[in-house]
Order: sequence, then C-alpha cells, then structure tokens
Amino acid sequence: MPKTIKGIAGKKPPESAADHSDIDDWFGQIMPSVQPIVVGFDETIRAAIPGLQYAVKRHRAYYGLPGLGWIIEIAPYHRSVNIVFYGGADFSPPPPLGDTDRTRYVKVTSVEERDRPDVRDWINQAARTPGWT
Repeated sequence: MPKTIKGIAGKKPPESAADHSDIDDWFGQIMPSVQPIVVGFDETIRAAIPGLQYAVKRHRAYYGLPGLGWIIEIAPYHRSVNIVFYGGADFSPPPPLGDTDRTRYVKVTSVEERDRPDVRDWINQAARTPGWT
C-alpha cells in the first residue's frame, strides 16, 4: 500500500474552502500569459475528479479528496505552470520531475502541452492515489 504524505517540511496544509469561488478569484491574480493553461487545468481536473475540495494558499491552487488529502497543486509562474501530484511517484509512469520521495510534477509552457494525454492520465491517477494529508 502506498504511503501517504504526512507532511512536507516547513509547510502547513491549506485549509479547504467552502466552494470553488476562491480559485475563481485567484484566476484574476495570475499572469495573463499563463491564464489559459491554468484555467484549462482547473477545468480538466474538475471534470475528471468528482467530489473535490479546493483551497488557495501562497498563490497556488490545491485540489483534494476526502480520505486521500491534497492530491494536486497548480503553481503558476510568469512563463510556465507546474502541476504537482503529491502521490506522483506511485503513478505508472510517474511525472518526470520531483523533489520529495512521493511528489512529482510536470512543467507546462503552452496549452498544447497542457492537453497531452500523459498529463490527463496523471490527473486521473491522482484521483486514486493518496496525497498530502
């Protein structure tokens, strides 16, 4: 059985919002050059995973599920967006980048990259994989 992430050094998990409105508000704070990537990720995640919980903390959006914890983070920058999978090391195949035992991510710089089949597959795998609790 895969291990759950009990904590990430120096980070306190975000608190879940009542609904998606915090993320809707957050879209207006994102650099216009990456907004289409972020909004598309949000739409894809919400369509693929029912029953999500949402949060925004430190200019990043978090998506979680009861019992699995926070499973996906969207981290926008000026020219790229990282989509972080907290249980990504357990995926088959795992996303290529990572900095902890279980967290993996992919850096996306265009809408075309965002819509790659492997990225969609990782989003679907995240719905079944324990994340950051």
